[in-house]
Amino acid sequence: MYPNFLYFFNPICVVQIEPLHNWITHPNELLLISGPCAAESYEQLYQTAKQITELKLPIHFFRAGIWKPRTRPNSFEGVGEKGLDWLLQIKKEFKLKSIIEVANANHANLAKKYNIDAVWIGARTTGNPFSVQEIADALDNTNIPVFIKNPIYPDVQLWLGAIERFALKGFKKIVAINRGCHHSKSINYRNDPAWQLTFDLKTALPNIPILCDPSHIAGQRNLIEEVAQTSINLGFEGVMIETHYNPDIALSDKMQQLNPQELKRIVQSLQLKSAIPDNDLITEQLKQYRNEIDKIDEEIILQLIKRNMISELIGEHKKKNNITVFQLDRWLEILNNRKELGLKYNISKDHIEHLCNLLHQESIKIQADILKQGN
Repeated sequence: MYPNFLYFFNPICVVQIEPLHNWITHPNELLLISGPCAAESYEQLYQTAKQITELKLPIHFFRAGIWKPRTRPNSFEGVGEKGLDWLLQIKKEFKLKSIIEVANANHANLAKKYNIDAVWIGARTTGNPFSVQEIADALDNTNIPVFIKNPIYPDVQLWLGAIERFALKGFKKIVAINRGCHHSKSINYRNDPAWQLTFDLKTALPNIPILCDPSHIAGQRNLIEEVAQTSINLGFEGVMIETHYNPDIALSDKMQQLNPQELKRIVQSLQLKSAIPDNDLITEQLKQYRNEIDKIDEEIILQLIKRNMISELIGEHKKKNNITVFQLDRWLEILNNRKELGLKYNISKDHIEHLCNLLHQESIKIQADILKQGN
C-alpha cells in the first residue's frame, strides 16, 4: 500500500526530539491545537478566542491560517501579513500561544517578526524538499516548535526527510501531524487516515510525537469525534481541530469546522489510553495473547516458505512451456475466491485483497526471476 515503507529504517541523521511533556504538556495530557481554518477578520479571531477562553478549553496553541494555499485561483487565499498583527493582539488579550502555517522563507521571517510561538508545515509544502529547506534555513537558531504534516500522498520518505531537515538545523521541538492523504477510493472521509503511514514514521523515528488533524481527515464536523478518538486509541499524543465561532459563515472549509461549544463537548468526551499497562494481571494476559500470536506468525511464515517453493515450480513449468508469468484469469479466480472465503469468516474484503496482492506480487517476482535465467 505504501511503496516506500521498506526503505526508511536508516534515517540520514540522528533526530533528537524533546518529549512533549518537557516543553508543552503534562504527562498523560493531550496536546490540543485549535482555532479557525483561516484568519478572516480581527472580529472573527476575537470572538473565537473569547469563546474558547470563556469555556476554559485547554488549548495549547491557537491556530489560524494566514496564507491559504488553494488548488485553484479566485478562492479565499488568506488575509496575509495583517492577520499576524491580529494574532499578536489576540495573544496579548487572551494569553493564547499562536501557531500558523508557513510555506516559504518569507512566511517564516514574518512569523519571527510577529513573535509567532510555533509554526506548522502544510501537506503541500512537506512534499517539496526545496521549500522545507528554505523554511528550515529561515528559522535557523530559533528552536521554535515545528509541526510537520504528512505529504498529500503517502510517501513516508518525504515526511521523514522534512523532519530530518529541521533536525539537522538543531531543532528539537518537532512534532508530526497526520492530516490524512488524498485517495481515489470511496470512503466516508475527505482524506484517507493513512494510519499505516504514521506507524511507518514511528518505526523510523520512535521518539517523534504524533498528533492527528481530524478536521482534514473527516472533512465533515459530524465525523471529527470518531477520527479523534481513533487516533487516541492508536497512541497519538494530541489533536489539531479547526474551530470557528460561527462555522456556517467561514470563508474556507466551513463543513469541517466546529464551534467552541462543540469542541468542548468532543474534548471532554475523548477517552485517553495508556501506552503501558500499570496492572500486572493485564500485562500477564497480554503476554499470553502475544505468545499465541507469535506461534501463529511462525506457522504463517512456514506456510509462506512452502508457497514460495510451489511458485518456483510454477515458474519452472512456465519457462519450460513458454508461458507468460501473469495470468489474468487465474489472478481474478484467486482474488474472488479468497474474498468469498474471507467473508465467510467475517474478514473484510479490503484485508483479503491487500493480503492477496502481497502474496501475488511475491509469486510474480519469483516466477519472473526464473524466466529471466538463461535468457
